[in-house]
Amino acid sequence: MADNRNKITKYRKPINLNIGMVVFAVILVYVVICVIMYFRTDHIVRYSVQEGSLTSNSIYKGIALRQEVVVTGQDAGYVNYFAREGERTAVGDLVYTVDETGRLSDYIKAGSNGENSLSDSDLSQIKTDIISFVHGFDRKQFDEVYNFRHNMESMAVKLANYNILENADALNDASGTVLINYRRAVDSGIVLYSTDGYEHLKLEDMTAELFDEEKYERTYLVNNGLVAAGDPVYKLATDEDWSIVIQVDKNLADRLVEKEKYVEVRFLKNQYTAWGQAASYTNEAGDTFVSLTFTNSMITFCTDRFIDVELLLDEETGLKIPNSAIVTKEFFIVPKSYVTKGGPNGNDGVLLETYNEEGEATTQFVETEIYEETETEYYLDDSTLRANNYIVMPETGEKYAIHKTGTLKGVYNINKGYADFKQISILYDNEEYSVVKSNTNYGLNVYDYIVLNADMVKDNQFIYE
Repeated sequence: MADNRNKITKYRKPINLNIGMVVFAVILVYVVICVIMYFRTDHIVRYSVQEGSLTSNSIYKGIALRQEVVVTGQDAGYVNYFAREGERTAVGDLVYTVDETGRLSDYIKAGSNGENSLSDSDLSQIKTDIISFVHGFDRKQFDEVYNFRHNMESMAVKLANYNILENADALNDASGTVLINYRRAVDSGIVLYSTDGYEHLKLEDMTAELFDEEKYERTYLVNNGLVAAGDPVYKLATDEDWSIVIQVDKNLADRLVEKEKYVEVRFLKNQYTAWGQAASYTNEAGDTFVSLTFTNSMITFCTDRFIDVELLLDEETGLKIPNSAIVTKEFFIVPKSYVTKGGPNGNDGVLLETYNEEGEATTQFVETEIYEETETEYYLDDSTLRANNYIVMPETGEKYAIHKTGTLKGVYNINKGYADFKQISILYDNEEYSVVKSNTNYGLNVYDYIVLNADMVKDNQFIYE
């Protein structure tokens, strides 16, 4: 018989369930699940409506449009200018001479024209131009340096060339033939010595590419340069009326043309202000442009094609809301005479035609909310009505088939804990915010809560924050 006295069996302790540990484990799992769901769920953020205004960028780069005539040369030779760029010339005034042989050019290069002295008015004008350039210089627009140099050269040429006139007459007399041709203005206007291909542009010709200064090319007509017959020799701006065209969004264009009509503008070059008449045009690419037409000051900016301007507009104030909160919704439109009050609370609604079990026509009051109104019609919620439903006029029993629809812009008001559409009337907007009318019949009021991102909710959806 075997001896089992030395055999040891390990004792298993019974499982001791502590109810506190079980509850703690359940709570821990619940918290972990809630945290995971929180981070994986898009959250509805509310926004408190406040009064405010928009301070949008009102500085624009404009293209100057003028009535410009490019005058071409009648003969070949070396051109010497006598009219200063940016000055007004009359019919018959000497603008330039043409040296057919180059003898006058050689005479100038030899330095035989002597010295010229500046008058007090000429010296004052040069000082003014230099000071204006220094104070308005922007390192990001270095091409203005070349424009300034061209203007200074034009001034110097005018002063030097008057002394040359006597020598030109002497060269003609000495040769016995006419070697120096005098060319005079055939029309009155402002003389300009450059071309850029923008001379015949109109508002209807505008494209976004025309505003790219990196692609813009200007050809300067150089004094003492050699030209052929038919080449451009100078340009005349013949009318004091001129325009500046800017590119804007459609909403601002409508505001400027329909509401403002005349817009006050500040020219950043010299801080001068003027009123321009607004007109707009949208091209096939969808780009919208506004022209501001002025009746004076053309001569001040006659050498500039690109001009920076600031629009001095009245600031729109109202309820400021983010654009992400705005949604467009469709509604039924019915005549006002078909809307009545009824139900236990005397709310707005319509008498909807229905049929009982016997097939007899009867009416049922259906409560529906009004979202907007015109003089003769109401915008009604389409959640309880369907297209081609018949509604009945209370006074006469006349029937109307619901068919007309329209859209409204609005936001979802969540003051009552659910998404309630409220119509808005936008006064002005930019890329991020809109300013809307306050205290409208079916709209928003200050301190209302709305859904920040309208795409995250649906009509009448309960909001859990």
